[in-house]
Amino acid sequence: MEHSKREGTAGGTAKWIGLGAVIAAAAALLILGYFLVRRGEKQDPSRGRIFLYGEKHGVERILDREFKLWSAYYQDGMRDLFVELPYYTAEYMNLWMKSGDDEILDALYQDWTGTAMHAPEVAEFYRRIKERCPETVFHGTDVGHQYNTTGARFLAYLESTGQGQSETCRLAQENIRQGQRFYQDSDYVYRENAMVENFIRAFDALGGADVMGIYGSAHTGVEAKDTTNSIPCMANQLHKRYGAALFTEDLSPLALNDEPYRTDTMEISGKTYTALYFGQVDLSAEFPQYQYREFWRLEDAYGDFKDCALTGDVLPYHNYPMPVEAGQVFVIKYTMTDGSVVTEYLRSDGNTWQGMPTTEAFLPAP
Repeated sequence: MEHSKREGTAGGTAKWIGLGAVIAAAAALLILGYFLVRRGEKQDPSRGRIFLYGEKHGVERILDREFKLWSAYYQDGMRDLFVELPYYTAEYMNLWMKSGDDEILDALYQDWTGTAMHAPEVAEFYRRIKERCPETVFHGTDVGHQYNTTGARFLAYLESTGQGQSETCRLAQENIRQGQRFYQDSDYVYRENAMVENFIRAFDALGGADVMGIYGSAHTGVEAKDTTNSIPCMANQLHKRYGAALFTEDLSPLALNDEPYRTDTMEISGKTYTALYFGQVDLSAEFPQYQYREFWRLEDAYGDFKDCALTGDVLPYHNYPMPVEAGQVFVIKYTMTDGSVVTEYLRSDGNTWQGMPTTEAFLPAP
């Protein structure tokens, strides 16, 4: 993974951003989105409104909030729900909505193995929509994830039903090519731009209908840019096209855990510390070479590590699944797709990076 240069640090010197910071920059963009109003008269009756909600994937509290929001919009007459899924996955889900069983959803759930979508809470979220909002129409606007499984199976379905030359088939094939291109180069600039193009195509085809969208918060900040590549995120680009018709709200703070899941111990530099575990965050959807990272906080450890040498790697507070305060020490374990684990030690000295409060990695004594 390439490193990016850090400038304007608290100490005024240029440093290098490593593992955590590159992920922070690409997968958790600077979130500056806003939320104005949900109901009211359209400023332009011929143009639909877009209500985007940013999330951390697979978090039950966020899914509950999103279901309540969608239920309210549904009661108001909205039917089109945009999701961070491939086009063909959403089309499969629309078939499932009309079916009498969960066979399609169960197959998709298996395809999602190894991603944040492969969580019981996610499957239950969609089942609730099917039960209580049965006329929901899903629109998938991401690049073609799972193109070898879901994508290939959907093309086979279209061929078997005489739709091999249809517009649906053409769009599915295009979506598969998008996925292949993305995974070949891990090109996140390409992915963001493709998501924008896919969203515009699907939204404009609705002819003025209001829609709700659910995406990772990295894609929904109107002022957000990928600080690694300086590419405006999806919502930023959509705002330039649709202006006041776009409204956003970041729901990711609902994912913060005030209480740890469990308490353990860790030995570092010959001393044993109480370690509080606050859960894991899936990285696979954004970074194919990673599975997830686990977050631990060491109790009463700051005094022992406050003078350890810093590596220059930074991870802003908003990447953590729990509240972060100055004077704390954290251990983050990254599990890679090959099963290996990379461990980073970070402390919160009260510094900032690009205007964001941040933790910095350090090297504990041997």
